[in-house]
Amino acid sequence: MADIFFMIALFLILLSTGGFIVFIIKQKERIFFLSYIALCAGFILQSISLVLSYYDLGVAPVISLKSSLSFFAWCIIGVYLVFHARFRLMVLGSFAAPLAAVLMIISSVIPGAEAGVNPILRSAWLIIHVVTIFIGNGIFAITFVSAVMYIIQESRIKKKSLGSFYKRLPSLETLDSINHYTIIYGFPFLTIGMITGTIYAYYALGSYWRWDPKEVWTLVTWLAFAVLLHERLAAGWRGRKAALMSIICFLMLIFTFLAGSLWLSDYHSFRNLGAVAGI
Repeated sequence: MADIFFMIALFLILLSTGGFIVFIIKQKERIFFLSYIALCAGFILQSISLVLSYYDLGVAPVISLKSSLSFFAWCIIGVYLVFHARFRLMVLGSFAAPLAAVLMIISSVIPGAEAGVNPILRSAWLIIHVVTIFIGNGIFAITFVSAVMYIIQESRIKKKSLGSFYKRLPSLETLDSINHYTIIYGFPFLTIGMITGTIYAYYALGSYWRWDPKEVWTLVTWLAFAVLLHERLAAGWRGRKAALMSIICFLMLIFTFLAGSLWLSDYHSFRNLGAVAGI
């Protein structure tokens, strides 16, 4: 049943993504409205799919690459909906929705399903760890999107290529403001996720820290975001410098997420989490 809801959600999210792309070209508010409704409907159906998966597994549905990508996409969409309510930037969906759609497409074509679950994964601490980490990741995805938009907008301004596409993007000030707020909100979630992860590791494995490669890279990524946050708040970083650093930090986050779970890690690897039927 969860797979059915997922596939319908995927269709709606793909439909909304197409609509958002058309919107950035045509600039018709009706197109945005219909795309936004489709995205909300897809988000609701994907939420149902995740709840059903949790009910079936008894653990947070992130123990395989397939389910993790789906959950990541869900977080990105959820964060986008929140930030749209705050900033009312219609064009933001034209960048956030495709990013979530790509993750869901990859998730949908990965074969296999979770056939067995390690009992140590049934922990409230793990749920808190997973939810906070992924929400932080979703917020930083919006940071990344706003940074990319900033670089594009600034480049066109410097080249004095002030065509119709320039007019479709938010101002540099607005994009920098989104970057500022997403870093401020995303960093606490990442921090809480790391802390609850160490607590879970202690109860499950008897040690807070094992110097696992994914733990190390997570710490490095956290430090990079900490530097970015500090420089924005204390040193007054703004504009291009903050945008470029945001992109670098997000790429580090993606590397940690994928490489740490697929190749580098030991007990953080998907194969060690109990997803024996596939990754």
